[in-house]
Amino acid sequence: MTDMTQVLAEPAAAVRGTSLWAMARHRFLRNKAAMASLFVLVIVAVFSFAGTWVYPHTYDQIFPSYVAVPPSLDPYPREDTLQQVMQTAVERARLKLDAFDADGTSYTARISSEKPVDPRATRYLDRPDEFDGAEIISTLNDGKTVEVKGRINGQYFPFGTDRNGRDLVPRIMVGGQVSLTVGLLATFVSLIIGVTYGAVSGYVGGRVDNVMMRFVEILYSLPFMFFVIMLVVFFGRHFVLIFAAIGAIEWLDMARIVRGQTLSLKRREFVEAAHAMGLSNWQIIRRHVIPNTIGPVVVFVTVLVPKVILLESFLSFLGLGVQEPMTSWGSLIAEGTTGMQAVPWLLIYPAIFFVVTLFALNFIGDGLRDALDPKDR
Repeated sequence: MTDMTQVLAEPAAAVRGTSLWAMARHRFLRNKAAMASLFVLVIVAVFSFAGTWVYPHTYDQIFPSYVAVPPSLDPYPREDTLQQVMQTAVERARLKLDAFDADGTSYTARISSEKPVDPRATRYLDRPDEFDGAEIISTLNDGKTVEVKGRINGQYFPFGTDRNGRDLVPRIMVGGQVSLTVGLLATFVSLIIGVTYGAVSGYVGGRVDNVMMRFVEILYSLPFMFFVIMLVVFFGRHFVLIFAAIGAIEWLDMARIVRGQTLSLKRREFVEAAHAMGLSNWQIIRRHVIPNTIGPVVVFVTVLVPKVILLESFLSFLGLGVQEPMTSWGSLIAEGTTGMQAVPWLLIYPAIFFVVTLFALNFIGDGLRDALDPKDR
């Protein structure tokens, strides 16, 4: 009897609740497609931003000897082409190639002339990308014949080179930096402007709301391409103009979404309680309205980033985006389409990175939408 009384007298253990954000995070982590897409997106970002620090070639480095060479995991040059390259270099020096031998990493060549060979002529042998470090090791026939030894430069081009002799790998890396940076910066600009504009318009209401929304509709009526062309005409082609132009247009959708959410929130009980506590309108918007619109905003951002990347690629495709030697995925794809039959790798590899990134962003957006859906809470 006493034990039962003690048990009944003991307070029940407190049950720890789970916040809505914790539940949303748990649902997002269980979404296999979204997590796989997030992993792929991280890999693409690391490849684009960190790859240029460790890769031996730069995006604007030109290899005249390797123009439009196909992708290969084996090093260039090919052994069957070395003698012809050496022959051409020797003829430019107005000399004669008597013998040539290569063993994979070094070469020896016997060169002759009707008069003594000038030692400075070895500079001609180092000009091709295939050779380096030429030096005379022996002299014969009163200096009219010399033996030269040097190194063979092995170069790897896993994605091939373009028609200017530039390695495609670092150009895809730099293109990823530009595309992802423009996508994130333009989205950030549209996020800041759109959320603030929509929250103020929806919360204040009345004539202020009407005027602000009419201004949005006027901007909607302006053709996007006309707006970009006007910026290019007045300010020139500049990297900053790309995300400035895109961000100046894409915030309109964000403003309308936030305005709709604000109209449904402004009559809620917690907003009335904030009014009763004496908070100003701006404090209510900043502390209560905007944080409660973050769910739809986050989902829309994941949709907006790939849309901005597509717009940047479209502008670069038309020649209004980044200019040489800088590049983007859109510029690389535009360049690849002009010679897709002769050099298909110039189109295939940038398109793969571009499509994979867009799919990853869309799957992440779907995962966030499902995780933040109020019906699943």
